[in-house]
Amino acid sequence: VRAAGCITGFDEYMNLILDDAEEIHSKTKSRRQLGWIMLKGDNITLLQCLQLEMINEVRS
Repeated sequence: VRAAGCITGFDEYMNLILDDAEEIHSKTKSRRQLGWIMLKGDNITLLQCLQLEMINEVRS
């Protein structure tokens, strides 16, 4: 499972605020809209910047 969204805030513990967040299951390719979420830094293993085309694909 991974989360995708636009980072709108963070703190010194790497807690992130994501807007337009989506939960994406890699095996089934299913997606669930989450909206605005706070992701705890303890749960983050990788940050990746998406290219503009990929961002538009995630949002549509």
